Parts: sequence; C-alpha cells; structure tokens
Amino acid sequence: MTDIVANHFGDDPLERRDILGIEVDDLTHNAALDLIHTAIEHKTYRPIAFLNANNANIAVGDAEFRAALSGFTVLSDGVGVDIAAMLLYGAAFRANLNGTDFVPALLRSARRPLKIGLFGARPKVAGLAAERFAAIDGRHEYRALADGFIDAAGETELLEKLAQWRPDILLVALGVPRQEKWVMDRLTPDHCTVPIAVGALFDLSTGEVPRAPLWLRRIRAEWVYRLWQEPRRLWRRYIVGNPAFLLRVIRQRLTGHR
Repeated sequence: MTDIVANHFGDDPLERRDILGIEVDDLTHNAALDLIHTAIEHKTYRPIAFLNANNANIAVGDAEFRAALSGFTVLSDGVGVDIAAMLLYGAAFRANLNGTDFVPALLRSARRPLKIGLFGARPKVAGLAAERFAAIDGRHEYRALADGFIDAAGETELLEKLAQWRPDILLVALGVPRQEKWVMDRLTPDHCTVPIAVGALFDLSTGEVPRAPLWLRRIRAEWVYRLWQEPRRLWRRYIVGNPAFLLRVIRQRLTGHR
C-alpha cells in the first residue's frame, strides 16, 4: 500500500511507494525542487538519493545499503521504477527525477545564490564538473573539494573543510552504494544542508561519459546507449539486472516479499 506522509505540496499529500523494500517519494518535478529549496531556506538537513532498477537490485542483497537509504529522501529515477510502480500501485511515478537532469534544474531554480560542494569521481573531474555547473548557473559558489580516491587523512581534511564552509548542497559522486553509505556514516547537519548522492553525474555532465542522444532520452532508453558504449562493464547491470528487477517486483506484487 502507498504510504501517505504529512508533508503537503499544494493540495496533494506526499506519497511514498515501497519498491523492493525502499520507500520512494512520489513527487512532481516542481514539488521535488521545492522540497530541497525549502530545506535549504530553513537549514533543514535532508539527504537526497535516487532509486533506479540497478540501485534497487543492489539494495535487495545489501542490508547496510537498505538501512542507509531509509535516512534519505529517495526520488524515482528511470523507466524501471515506473514499471514497478505501475505493477505494484497501478500508476507510474509522477515524474522521472534522474539526477543527471534534476541537478541542473535544481541549480537553475534556486531562490538565491548557493554554496555548492562537489566530492567524488576521478581526479580533476569534479573541477571540470564545477566549471560546467557554473556555465549552467553562475550565481552559485562551486568548490571541487576532493576526488573519490582520498585516503583516511584526506577524508578527515574534507570533513573539516565542510564543517568550516558548510555548503547548502554537497554533491557526492562515489558510486552506488558507497556514496549513500558514506553520507550516512560520515555526514551530519554540521557539514552541509542537503547532501545529494549523484552517481555518475560528474562524468556525464563533463562528457567524460557521453550521454545518449536526446531522442533516446525522450523515449527513456538511455540505458540502451550506455550498454552500447560499455558492454563489458554494464552487461550484467542491464541484461541480467533488468529482468531480475522485474521478477523481484512481480514477486513483491504476488507475495508481498522482495
């Protein structure tokens, strides 16, 4: 059953849908943006993550990851979770909130200049991503804080920088499930207001990993393009993972078990 949450956007209550044991918020695009901007305005700590079919498959077998996600506002990402919502609840999610498109929209829709930190990805990629985001909306202060290969001493230094600067948004690009676990294990409201687990966002936004043509994105088949680009790395995620995800969703519908 869909859970109704006390928060309201306009006249519609915020709904959460259980997808393989992960509670996903069913928000319109504008409501999701408003949720984050309101958190920033009131300095309310609100970690954000995204759920797609691959993340859901990982969460089924990783109890620590599932527990970490329970501390996030989880947004729907991709056609897979829409199919799951239709099978389980009779309707797709209200919006596809994939982070690659959602984060730039978040920057453009900000109510005031923000402090935005970037952490993760390969060396120098975060800096390139900061330049790309500055071109999207130059009102904000962007800082590439560290790549995703820092050691323990580097992590301590990073956390000290965050506590001193306290960005409004911290984009964390460490890959699933490391980034979600890191946010839950390492961050507190003293470090930032809205940490967002963004996966491959830096690589995609800088062209390190090319995005699919717009027509493929519009028909929600970007995963086909990524599989074509990197078949040896991604075949298991898509060729094996997508059917496994659908079978798990069908089992949830029939038995209530994931």
